[in-house]
Amino acid sequence: MMTGSLAVRGMVVWLTPQQGGRVSGPPEPDYDYDYTATAFLPPRTADDGQAGIALRGFAPSAWRTQADGILVPGQGNKAQQIVPGAVVVITEGTRPVGFLTVEEVHAMAPDGTPVIPPKPATEPVLEPVEPVPVAEDAIEPPYRHSTAAARWTSTHGSDLVPAEPLTAEPAPDELLKAATSL
Repeated sequence: MMTGSLAVRGMVVWLTPQQGGRVSGPPEPDYDYDYTATAFLPPRTADDGQAGIALRGFAPSAWRTQADGILVPGQGNKAQQIVPGAVVVITEGTRPVGFLTVEEVHAMAPDGTPVIPPKPATEPVLEPVEPVPVAEDAIEPPYRHSTAAARWTSTHGSDLVPAEPLTAEPAPDELLKAATSL
């Protein structure tokens, strides 16, 4: 529920000027600049459900890019559920200029850092197994098709020829001389 600030990560798609988006195109962030704007989550509208949004870490001038952000609910807004897959409409004033599809959402600690829960261990714990003793004479090489086996075990006459030394390219006048002597 959106009752406090949330750290979000997701895919931003900026609207083109022809679609009613920013006339100057996507914003151009740098290391000390966060793009700040207003936003809302449907079914609310820009008139009754505005929130603040600050985005960073997105590619400059890209119409579609990954971004990290902070979403701050407007004063007096009731709780609203934000889950991965939710779409946040980014606005400048009441005009939509982009969409953020939320992929991750985390609560914010009082110091402003995202509270990211530890990931559960997904790898199963394997029990050690006792090795099975094998008699030395019971080990046979794996079967290989005769053509494949012959290819890897035979030698070819070209295998015995020493490698040719690397030479520099002939000078252009040497090439011309060789060509005119034909």
